[in-house]
Amino acid sequence: MSWQTAVKQTRTSIESEPNSPSHELLPISSPAPNSEPTVMASEGEPSPSDRGADVEKGLLENVVLKPWDRFRRKGKKNVGLWRSIYKIYTCSWLNILLVLTPIAWWAHWHNGIHSSVVFTLCFLSIIPHEKLFDYYAEQMRLYLGKDIGDLLTITLNNVVEVTLAILLLTKCQLKLLQSTITGVVLLHLLLVPGAAFLTGGARIWEQDLHPAHTQLNHTLLTVGVLALLLPAAFYAAVDGTTNITTPTDATVQEFLHMSRGLAVILLLIYITSRIFYHNPPGEGHNMLNHPDAPQELKREENKLANQEPDVNQWVCLCFLAINVGIMAATAEWLVDSIEFVQESGAITQEWFGLVLLPLVSFSADGAIAVGYFVHRSVGFIFKLGEPEPPTTLAKAEAIDLSIQFLLLWMPLLTLIGWWTNKPFNLVFDFFEVAMLLGACFLVNYVTADAKTNWAEGFVLLSFYTMIALCTWFYPGEEATSALVSCGTTETA
Repeated sequence: MSWQTAVKQTRTSIESEPNSPSHELLPISSPAPNSEPTVMASEGEPSPSDRGADVEKGLLENVVLKPWDRFRRKGKKNVGLWRSIYKIYTCSWLNILLVLTPIAWWAHWHNGIHSSVVFTLCFLSIIPHEKLFDYYAEQMRLYLGKDIGDLLTITLNNVVEVTLAILLLTKCQLKLLQSTITGVVLLHLLLVPGAAFLTGGARIWEQDLHPAHTQLNHTLLTVGVLALLLPAAFYAAVDGTTNITTPTDATVQEFLHMSRGLAVILLLIYITSRIFYHNPPGEGHNMLNHPDAPQELKREENKLANQEPDVNQWVCLCFLAINVGIMAATAEWLVDSIEFVQESGAITQEWFGLVLLPLVSFSADGAIAVGYFVHRSVGFIFKLGEPEPPTTLAKAEAIDLSIQFLLLWMPLLTLIGWWTNKPFNLVFDFFEVAMLLGACFLVNYVTADAKTNWAEGFVLLSFYTMIALCTWFYPGEEATSALVSCGTTETA
């Protein structure tokens, strides 16, 4: 099919009724660079003729520009080396904290420094590195597009948590690892989207989510949590007949084999879901040209296609690799210094893993959010400039982070434990599984209509606060802790 024929079909589809039987999924449009669409008084959307012109230009770009050509910016001037470096180190005021990284390393190797000081320095040092991951992902989206760019963003936003989890696994702090996994999922299900829904919906009636994406997420999130419910239910069923408090090697092996089988199945679920999401059935189909896709989502992709990056793609990839190495070393020093918490007894291991450690990944976003809130509040009080128009698209990437952690990283951690002879299994204690089930139910209920508002964001934040409050008094379950004790050796 020639591009002229495709453009003609696209215009016909747009000008037809949305519910018409002939409605087809067509490629995403891109706005003309210097055009100002006519605003309809009733809906505030561009007229059909303007949208048709936008689609024609976007269609031409999609036909001519291949993914590899877009990545290497074929026909466009690339960003220079020194400008890229300058933009990286001036992208956020949090980069000031980068000076704490060498100080934290020095404190780790200096025997006279207390572990609490090392922990605090490492905690603060990770904040700017986590923010840099966000910036690198934001820049790479301009080279990769929204589809692959979103997957990269989700993966990079999980780097800090995954690094901490791998370090806990290698150091055989397996019960703390289970608590941290639960805490990371809860944080990304409740705290982060709750804050996004609350702030994003403060000036607008409701915000939109992608219906097809949301429905798929409901299924993935539910199956990930149910995969943890099954070992817990099995544990409860055999508790009366098996001496779980002092498990034998045979008992440990049963739970290990069960967990590894579940891990493989979860990995297959995640792989198939990504195939469906990035390549749904039908030629040229994707989540952006789905009939129910929010218009704001399409405009965001158009913006990515026309926006000029600030960082060279190769420089971005090199600095990303360097940032991963520095962050991983700093995270290792942080894990080495957490023993003071367990020895002091002021904070329980469950609260440390469920609440405090996961907050490391949210610290950068939290600091940015506080700074943004203060800046906007001051600007509103003293009338400093015009406020930005509210967006109708809700920020729900954190839910994708939870799904990736449940279906990809948690199974991989289980298999890595198998390969490194660490008895890590998926038998989480009842309190943690109950919290995950409650969070899953609430998030699925809040996003069921693919819309959200600030009141629902406040509900998510409130439930997370309830969990943090109850966890403060939770002593932990000794029986499940014995199942992940590194004192238990494997026989196979």
